[in-house]
Amino acid sequence: MYNYPVIICISCLEMILRNQAEESFVPRAISSAVRTALADRPVVCLLGARQCGKTTLARRLEPERAFYSMDNPSHFETARADPVGFVQNLPDAVTLDEIQRAPELLPVIKIAVDQNRQPGRFLLTGSANLLLLPKVTESLAGRMEIVQLHPFTEAEKERRPGRFVQALLDGAFQPEILPVPSFRPNLALAERLVAGGYPEAQRNTPARIRRWHEQYLAALIERDLENVAHVDRADSLRQLLEVLAAQTAQLLNVSSLSRKLQLQRPTVLRYLSILERLFLVRRLRAWRRNPATKAVTTPKVHLLDSGLAASLSGLRASDWGDNRSPMGPLLESFVVQQLAAQAAWTDADIKLWHYRDHRGAEVDAVLTRGREVWGIEVKASSSAGPGDGRGLRQLAEDCGEHFRGGVVLYAGDSTLPLGDRRMLAVPMKELWER
Repeated sequence: MYNYPVIICISCLEMILRNQAEESFVPRAISSAVRTALADRPVVCLLGARQCGKTTLARRLEPERAFYSMDNPSHFETARADPVGFVQNLPDAVTLDEIQRAPELLPVIKIAVDQNRQPGRFLLTGSANLLLLPKVTESLAGRMEIVQLHPFTEAEKERRPGRFVQALLDGAFQPEILPVPSFRPNLALAERLVAGGYPEAQRNTPARIRRWHEQYLAALIERDLENVAHVDRADSLRQLLEVLAAQTAQLLNVSSLSRKLQLQRPTVLRYLSILERLFLVRRLRAWRRNPATKAVTTPKVHLLDSGLAASLSGLRASDWGDNRSPMGPLLESFVVQQLAAQAAWTDADIKLWHYRDHRGAEVDAVLTRGREVWGIEVKASSSAGPGDGRGLRQLAEDCGEHFRGGVVLYAGDSTLPLGDRRMLAVPMKELWER
């Protein structure tokens, strides 16, 4: 046996590690919006759920920028003890990570910006919605631009531009009927739903993904809950989230939730607000043309991440099967999240709603831009026909001249006409292949 010395080239090792990091990095489509904001506003705040990639994106956008994290005990304690001194001693261009942990800094940042409005001075990141935080009493309106970073979209995972929303606005979809329809089981689609979009959940087996979601939620409630609100019973908040996961994509019924959880109605509403602040839940408001329209005004509730919703509900990809009803609401929440994320980097003027009239006609997602309206229905089946466009036709009637088009997203392969030139059945995969 001979022992030979092992010579390690440090520079070569560093290059290998850098290349591996580049290969594993998923480009974020919202990056250009952040750069534009930094060139225009003195304060830019990158908001999103914890573990959705805010810190990674902030560091990669401007690597030379000074970086201070409120998760670092020394930074956090200094900022809380002496916010004025902390801000006064910061460099000219700085990133402050997890700013919701030290809201005392925000009014001091406002004063600093009023003295020097140089664009790009402060890049803030936050795992709680600052606009909804009760502790934030000083407004940065006119000084700060908010950019929301969502968990990975399916388009980002596939390294695609994510232009489904743009194609919808442009009317770019055209009928394309394939000669051999595919009726294969949509296990791959179901796997996308249960994986969700959190970066750390992408590299695991289904069992490990569920375990990661469980630990993520526990850590979130333990670490971030105290930064957004005082909650006497965190277990009740967790129970509410579990119920909402099982009822994702349904109309909000606060009275029913109150009875089920044995909580007072104001408590349920307060807990809902907290879950929204933590970017766990989305209340999707109902669209109506005017107050006189006979439309349901109750919001729908969606969990933002379909993977977390699946883990909390005990759903597996194999549950898709022939009986798709357990996965249907999860699929709707999944699509709403893809649309919300793509809308953020497509056009800042886009708003997202749902629609339901008094006769029961509904559209899962409605996009508006000014007075223009588009509708999106979600269907788990591999087939689609004119009957699937009923809700879209009712929406078009209510919109009148402002209706621009609608699609039924379904699990097939062909783009099919639905009996109205403004409406098509479009394959679900267009969300991530465009």
